Amino acid sequence: MAAFVALLPLLPLLGAFLNGIVAVLCRSGLREVPKALVSLIGVGLPLGAFGLTLLLFSLAKNPAEGISTAPLWTWIAFDDFAAHVAFKVDRLSLTLSLVVTGVGSLIHLYSVGYMSHDKGFARYFSYLNLFLFSMLVLVLAGNLPLMFVGWEGVGLCSYLLIGFWFEDPAKAYAGKKAFIVNRIGDLGFLLGMFVLYTVLVKKGVASPHGLLSFDILQQYRTELSGVATLACLLLFTGAVGKSAQIPLYVWLPDAMAGPTPVSALIHAATMVTAGIYMIARLHFLYTLSPVAMEVVAVIGASTAFFAATIGLVQRDIKKVLAYSTVSQLGYMFLALGVGAFSAAIFHLVTHAFFKACLFLGSGSVIHALSGEQDIWKMGGLRKRMPVTFATFFMATLAIVGLFPFAGFFSKDAILFQTFATNHKILWGVGFVTAGLTAFYMSRLLTVVFLGSNRTEKEKLAHLHESPLSMTIPLILLGLLSLGGGWMAIPEALHGGDHFFKWLAPLFPYEHFFDLLEAAGHGLELLFSVVTLLWVFHLGLITMILYAQKPAIMDRLAGRFRRLHKILEEKYYLDEIYNFLVVRSIESFSRVVLWRFHDEKVVDGLLVHGSAETVGLMGRTLNLLQTGVVQNYALFFIVGVIFLIACVIL
Repeated sequence: MAAFVALLPLLPLLGAFLNGIVAVLCRSGLREVPKALVSLIGVGLPLGAFGLTLLLFSLAKNPAEGISTAPLWTWIAFDDFAAHVAFKVDRLSLTLSLVVTGVGSLIHLYSVGYMSHDKGFARYFSYLNLFLFSMLVLVLAGNLPLMFVGWEGVGLCSYLLIGFWFEDPAKAYAGKKAFIVNRIGDLGFLLGMFVLYTVLVKKGVASPHGLLSFDILQQYRTELSGVATLACLLLFTGAVGKSAQIPLYVWLPDAMAGPTPVSALIHAATMVTAGIYMIARLHFLYTLSPVAMEVVAVIGASTAFFAATIGLVQRDIKKVLAYSTVSQLGYMFLALGVGAFSAAIFHLVTHAFFKACLFLGSGSVIHALSGEQDIWKMGGLRKRMPVTFATFFMATLAIVGLFPFAGFFSKDAILFQTFATNHKILWGVGFVTAGLTAFYMSRLLTVVFLGSNRTEKEKLAHLHESPLSMTIPLILLGLLSLGGGWMAIPEALHGGDHFFKWLAPLFPYEHFFDLLEAAGHGLELLFSVVTLLWVFHLGLITMILYAQKPAIMDRLAGRFRRLHKILEEKYYLDEIYNFLVVRSIESFSRVVLWRFHDEKVVDGLLVHGSAETVGLMGRTLNLLQTGVVQNYALFFIVGVIFLIACVIL
């Protein structure tokens, strides 16, 4: 078993290594990139990892508590601290591994067609494979230090992939922005680990598996109760950065500068969910702190609503999906904050299906329109791109939450469980946000695929459906957007609730289940119907208005011009951050660190100052070197008189 677990992340790492060699050998341009070989390695090894995950799933799904491997080796050891490479395979990590390798493999396959004309083909797959390796390390890690290695690894790969076309300054800037903003959150993650470790050491806890092993942390959770709030909030800071929540969400929309498959893999299905996974993994710690749980829920609900309002008016097809991702991640944090851990993970899974489908669908459109991303220069694409339209339509219905698509079950579970746990205001925010989601997704679908075509003539000539390597992943993800939620049909709808029952042993909180039971199936069914009617009617009205009465929407935008402008400019938060943070740091760096410290202190005083002082001393002493014996005798006499005077006085 341990060998299988260790082999799982090594397969994509091997792909990264081999494709990296090809990229280096072909870098000079003297050799042509063997795209068939690169594709075989780049797609084949992730597929192998998916097959291996299925094998592990069949072997390790029981017992419920999972299996922790013995330390494979120790990579840090000093005094009483030790960090081991050890993995934990349970129902939670298996669920995430299936998503990462399954959806990841489809996106790798899609990339073969999407990136076929790019000169950095081998380098791209090397980065993509390296990301998959890092993500699997993060998910399978048996302790916090190893999870942090994966956490930083996906951050590095995100930087490399967002700035893949680094010759473009805007894309290179987006990569740097993502990297720096994530480091702010990562500082909180590190401090959280230090707090936990310090407390366990003071309590005299010792373990050969390392104090920050998840099993040890859970075993000694009562000893950590005194610092649970502090540690959880610090760790949550890391989650806020990685999963793009308020106030550190600003990197994700700009990260759309990278290739579209990267957006689907990193910024929809995998990396951005790392924060949700981390909190679910440390659920035993978070449940010790009601304050931390409330903070997580409030930040999640606020982000869900805030990002959805921005998505209402965006013109860039990928930016609409980016803000949608931020909003949906907010739903997951809302679920975590109210104790609905299984619902959060379930929405993570369904979101990976329909959001990856949406991003890849947008990539198919962009690919067909020679890079065009403005939705107002599209329109009527459903006839020219029937497969892309059909799958995009299915994914849209899923994210809106229409029955029986995947999002209906996962989003309704979050809303119902939020209400049942007496978070009625947060439920209201989530309910309104569901309506906003229906609006911006219906708008996007209608403007891009329905109505008349507004494509420029020169681009219209090249308009075509994407090749099979791109449409096959779209079809599979579209089908998952439809049926991916059926594994958790609630008992209120006469389903088996299989997914929640499967994860239930990992989150054994009787009080939470008592609240759900007290709310009853009748209320759950009522909420489902009300939410369904809400999003259906809002989505339908939006489609009718944009398809048949676009002038009405133009008049509304004109009537509320200021509000429309604020939303279009994303509440000017980038400008505010730029003024308060970026310019302040630049001014401090320029005035204090450069002009004062570097120029005055280091260069002026220490470097040039010491040289000038020595030179001055040399010139002074040189005056005494006259070569006249009488002068030396005079200096001698003066010195003797001076010494005698000192002794007498």
